[in-house]
Amino acid sequence: MSSREQILGRLRGLSRPEVPLPSPSVNAIRYPDLVEQFSLALAGVGGKCVALRSLEDLPAALRQESFFTTANKICSCLPNCELGNISLEEIGDPHDLEDIDVAIVPAEFGVAENGAVWLTDLRLKHRAILFINQHLVLVVPRRELVPTMQEAYERVSFSGPGFGLFLSGPSKTADIEQSLVIGAHGPRSLTLYLIEESV
Repeated sequence: MSSREQILGRLRGLSRPEVPLPSPSVNAIRYPDLVEQFSLALAGVGGKCVALRSLEDLPAALRQESFFTTANKICSCLPNCELGNISLEEIGDPHDLEDIDVAIVPAEFGVAENGAVWLTDLRLKHRAILFINQHLVLVVPRRELVPTMQEAYERVSFSGPGFGLFLSGPSKTADIEQSLVIGAHGPRSLTLYLIEESV
């Protein structure tokens, strides 16, 4: 037996007492008004937040937006919603989404700290719809806002293989001569509607 094998054998034979993991709880920041903080954070990264009383108010709100009224192809991923003229379920190849003007997508919850929302592909046949459109519209129930990313991570779970991401604002980059460019690699705008009732 070599000295290496002797050393490794002794190390394997050592028993160390288990040490409990530290508590992940933190005294995170609290905001007096989650909606106001969320709106400010989202505006700070180029997005827009609009509060609505009901999901029924969404069509009228969208008709006030020029990106919606001038759109040719609109894909709505909201259940029982007739705002779109393209059905994601009928698209076989995600490359066929390349000319979508507006995508309307429900988000799981929002984070007031940074204006991010948690999105998964559980209700989306093609997750490319989140990135390939010109204008992204997100819908989030107001009661699904959490103050910080600590609380957000506690809500994230996967029962199996899947896709999820935190998204904050429209596509942007500042790599080119340190000049901020909105819509460089994806949606040129992001409008988020906070709904009083559940979606």
